[in-house]
Amino acid sequence: MKQLFLVLVLFTLGCKEKRYHDQVQGKMAVVESSSLEDIVQFQKKINEEFKDPETSPLPDRFRKDFTTLDFYKPDTTYRVTAKFTRTPEALPFLMPTTTERQTEEVVYGVVTFILNGRNHKLEVYQNQELMQQEKYKDYLFLPFADLTNGEETYGGGRYLDLTIPDGDSILLDFNRAYNPYCAYNPKYSCPLVPKQNRLDIEILAGVKAFKK
Repeated sequence: MKQLFLVLVLFTLGCKEKRYHDQVQGKMAVVESSSLEDIVQFQKKINEEFKDPETSPLPDRFRKDFTTLDFYKPDTTYRVTAKFTRTPEALPFLMPTTTERQTEEVVYGVVTFILNGRNHKLEVYQNQELMQQEKYKDYLFLPFADLTNGEETYGGGRYLDLTIPDGDSILLDFNRAYNPYCAYNPKYSCPLVPKQNRLDIEILAGVKAFKK
């Protein structure tokens, strides 16, 4: 999971698929089962990282009794295919963070999608330092805010990790939305969600606010 990039860059100090005899129904059921299993595996993996003292952002006083993050129930409604438009002429800029430091980013592309019957647009960023590393050369960063922030989810918004797609579409699975590490520990410095990435709907998926 590429949430680890937050540690490297921003640190300031299985269910089986069910198959049916009917060809059409069987195909739909397999896709649905696979999608839900992806979400379950994401939740399992992030919980394991938070339990591990080597990868957890939690202070020891919270980690020692940690069992699980609070997640929304998996919902494939929030798993959408978006149009991906590259922005090759975009220039690097400095993105503010929760501390005085800034990260150098470039708008790599724009995603447009329909969710809950409405059209939405978000910018997707590429970190100029990370892209120099082989394992992060295809990594894209999508910070976003929505109407659950400050209520059921972290007030500062959440993040999605993406990979540069081959074509002009990309899967956005908001069930994989996670909190920046500064939501758990103030020693981390985390990028702020740009105003253009604030959605005027509720994203009832992904990781909820952390209750200390």
